[in-house]
Amino acid sequence: MSVPAASGADRSDIVLPAYGRGALSDLLPAVLAALGVEGSPDPFGLAPTRRACVFLVDGMGARLIERNAEVAPYLAKALRASRALTAGFPSTTAASIGSLGTGLPSGASGMLGYRVLVPGTSRMINLLRWDAPVDPVEWQPHETVFERAEREGIEVTQVTAARFQESGLTRSVLRGGAFTGAESLPNRVAGALQTLQDAADRDARALVYLYYADLDAAGHLNGVDSESWRQQLAVVDATVRELVDRLPAGTALYVTADHGMVDVPAERRVDVDEDYELQVGVRLLGGEGRARHVYAKPGAARDVLQIWREALEDVAVVRSRQEAIYEGWFGPPESVDDRLAPRIGDVVAALLEDWAVVATRREKLESRLLGMHGSLSAAEQEIPLLVFAPEGGPGL
Repeated sequence: MSVPAASGADRSDIVLPAYGRGALSDLLPAVLAALGVEGSPDPFGLAPTRRACVFLVDGMGARLIERNAEVAPYLAKALRASRALTAGFPSTTAASIGSLGTGLPSGASGMLGYRVLVPGTSRMINLLRWDAPVDPVEWQPHETVFERAEREGIEVTQVTAARFQESGLTRSVLRGGAFTGAESLPNRVAGALQTLQDAADRDARALVYLYYADLDAAGHLNGVDSESWRQQLAVVDATVRELVDRLPAGTALYVTADHGMVDVPAERRVDVDEDYELQVGVRLLGGEGRARHVYAKPGAARDVLQIWREALEDVAVVRSRQEAIYEGWFGPPESVDDRLAPRIGDVVAALLEDWAVVATRREKLESRLLGMHGSLSAAEQEIPLLVFAPEGGPGL
């Protein structure tokens, strides 16, 4: 076995997603409620507004803001006056953006991880890269929140990198409204503010979605304890301050993230490609280092569960598909679509503390990353909801 002897990782840090009460999937429906859409649920009690800007910063966990308050004083102050959300499971971009865009937990939207099985095939799909011949609308057919907002007469605009406009992820969970492509963060901010001002000049209801990924990239490459990551957080801090200072009257800003991140040292990595016991009965390996979907060969699911549970007992929470659904990992059990359940691994592993299960031959790039996410730790699950109300101050 390649798992080092351990006395048992800390399980007290596990945070189960607060679906329906304070998860990322609850945010856009609540924003629609603030924009006057009747019947849209709002567990946060957001103040009414005519215009809303949702700024999602990839990888900006609430715990990371707290830890780096000296480089992000504006964000840290707002965080102390706000509440945290949970990302959902797995706490990874494809699943979280899926939850944000549909208003549904991952088990209802089918956006169930970084890399998952296409049921009925022996093929995997990377839901960020959309590298399989799968129709995005067939994969996720529910009406998106942006589509509903348009139907309700709200002007919707996404402002992000131009390359995302026709991506499978956008077409599956963020379809609807207008798209403004801008590469630099200053240009994105300028585009968002101009769109909001144009709507304000006409007293139109508007929803602008602004996305930034460079903080996440710095964490993956250099770690969340690196100077490059802290520099990116300082950029975000200054950007949020600028947005608040320049928001048109009658506009609310909601700053959030899709997940947090942890640094995974080399000695805390279990390499499936070098551990033959963990390969027994396994047909395909999905997910990512901190949250694994394990697809078993026919008839081998029970054996795979036992092997993975015993091998990773000290470093992971390992569940069968049915157990993970029952415990609410992917949403309230009744919300998990039976037709989508086969996308979930026969075995699901959520890594504890700063451990990861890597595959150095099959996943060369991902296995070299320093910062990782996907699991149920507070560092990954807890994300900010910073609300800057029309009056200009933080708070709900």
